[in-house]
Amino acid sequence: MKNVLLINAHQRYAGFAEGKLNQTLIDSAQVQLNDLGYETKTTIVESGYDVAEELGKYKWADVVIVQTPVYWMSVPYIFKKYIDEVFTAGIGEVLCTDDGRTRSDLSKKYGSGGLMSGKKYMISTTWNAPLEAFEDPNQFFEGKGLDGVFFWLHKAFQFFDMQPLESFACHNVLKAPEVENDLKRFKEHLDSNFVK
Repeated sequence: MKNVLLINAHQRYAGFAEGKLNQTLIDSAQVQLNDLGYETKTTIVESGYDVAEELGKYKWADVVIVQTPVYWMSVPYIFKKYIDEVFTAGIGEVLCTDDGRTRSDLSKKYGSGGLMSGKKYMISTTWNAPLEAFEDPNQFFEGKGLDGVFFWLHKAFQFFDMQPLESFACHNVLKAPEVENDLKRFKEHLDSNFVK
């Protein structure tokens, strides 16, 4: 049995960002993954969390899926706080030994102390930005794509020796939402990354 930790990183802003789409994606993933034979646990960051319990979930999980809205080209600040608290507490025995370097073996480089080898992660995001803003080198994100913007989060997981699954994104969620199509694409995305 494969174990999947689903993290809803949404932070509510009344009248602007209620979090329905991110929770719908989490709910959809949970149903689909359970149907495929995976066991799931969830964390809704906004509802609070216990650091030790979260570290237990990382030890248990084979895959971690982060579902987050994008605020100012990053995650909501409560999820950054979660990262700082949980990831820092995981240094030593759970997520990584340390940064991997040692004075006695100079061949060990920074970022090589991960303890999560064989585990995977997936980043799923919701954006007001349209897809072409990422793909077109003449538009805002200069053709760097979703993973270019979220390079820092990829590196945080890779610091633990986790491997990425293909990222997913919903675009134009405020100006021109296509929720039904996004849910269909998300289901197809999960089907292509998770096997029964």
